Amino acid sequence: MNFQSPISVSEIAERINATIVGNKNILATGLNEIHKVELGSIIFVGHEKYLKKALYSEATVIIVNTNQQPPEGKCFLIHESPFAAYNSLVAHFYPFKSAFGKEMISQETEIHESAQIHTSVVIGNGVTIGKNCIIYPNVVIYDNTHIGDNVIIQSGAIIGGQAFYYDKKGGDYIKWISCGWVQIEDDVEIGANTTIDKGVSGITRIGKGTKIDNLVHIGHGVEIGKNCLIAAQCGIGGKTIIEDDVICWGQVGITKDIRIGKGAVISAQSGVSKSLEGGKAYYGSPAREIRTVHKELAALRRVPDLIDKLESKAD
Repeated sequence: MNFQSPISVSEIAERINATIVGNKNILATGLNEIHKVELGSIIFVGHEKYLKKALYSEATVIIVNTNQQPPEGKCFLIHESPFAAYNSLVAHFYPFKSAFGKEMISQETEIHESAQIHTSVVIGNGVTIGKNCIIYPNVVIYDNTHIGDNVIIQSGAIIGGQAFYYDKKGGDYIKWISCGWVQIEDDVEIGANTTIDKGVSGITRIGKGTKIDNLVHIGHGVEIGKNCLIAAQCGIGGKTIIEDDVICWGQVGITKDIRIGKGAVISAQSGVSKSLEGGKAYYGSPAREIRTVHKELAALRRVPDLIDKLESKAD
């Protein structure tokens, strides 16, 4: 999430009581997670395993807990708890702001006059809704969600909830505060009681023409391409990328941080634990090419006959 205007690293350091190491004249442009960084981003490193990735990323300001020299063009902010420092910056620059008094729709919205919105719908700050949309009863649309034209959202859907993202400290799970948003492109349909989380610091995107069934969960930072079909009770883990024309049938579970290639078809109740190539059909848990699975199942069906033959020969 970008700031409204760049902020000096000195101001950031003062706000979180950190020590600057490196270039003290840097201007930070926003807060981001390590997976979504841009030039000018502030990120934090809470685990040693991510330090190298941070150093070679586009990030300009890195909050760390060890005193060392940064690469050229970057600066470190030394703080005993980088995670807590980052969260405090999110809470300061993107504070929770109640959108509602007696009204269910924030005044800080842009809703096209042709959109049909039920009186029970709750809409937060900074939401935009395009032409000819239909929003059914009891939908909740959180802050900074952007909805294109001709979008249909069925009853009970929740768009833009906080990411399911935590840091474990001393046995407790500490919430990573989200400052991202959701983009729903034109001609998308979203089923009843489906939930779509905002990105931790960037976008969760649903591509043009994609159709999502009831009771689907889409995690933070997921990007779904154009003209995909996601059937009921699917769950998609955070930061996964699903390319165009993918079909996921009912109860497919997809882990985080992987990519599903264009045109892939995943059969019902499959579990996807690694990236899949496009243009192929998959089944099983872990999901594999369906032709391979069918051959294996056919071979297994022949096993009893083979055992009978072996026993007959033994007799």
